Amino acid sequence: MPTIVHLDIPADDPERASKFYSKLFDWNIELNLEFEYYMVRTKGLDGADGPGGGIGKRQGDQKITAYIGVPSVDEYIAKVESLGGKNIVPKMAVPGMGYLAVCLDTEDNTFGLWEDDPEAK
Repeated sequence: MPTIVHLDIPADDPERASKFYSKLFDWNIELNLEFEYYMVRTKGLDGADGPGGGIGKRQGDQKITAYIGVPSVDEYIAKVESLGGKNIVPKMAVPGMGYLAVCLDTEDNTFGLWEDDPEAK
């Protein structure tokens, strides 16, 4: 079943935001120099691994976006559109990790789709 797999947190100052969230929630946050993106590892209240995330430089009026893991981004973009939503950031590869897209629901809320694929280029 599709579930939240990644939380993207835009920030004007990603280093400052990383310190804030690390201290607030005790999240493990490390800078990935290749992507200039702080990778976030979370834990659930039971101590089990929680959804991952990241903190990067804000683009425009970008807000926090939850990414839902799906078996096929293409398939789910089609479902979004058939249900009255919109695809606003087309499918793109994150090399060596997978594919993402960003959509709008029928209430103009953004959410992301994520497909794991270590062969993504």
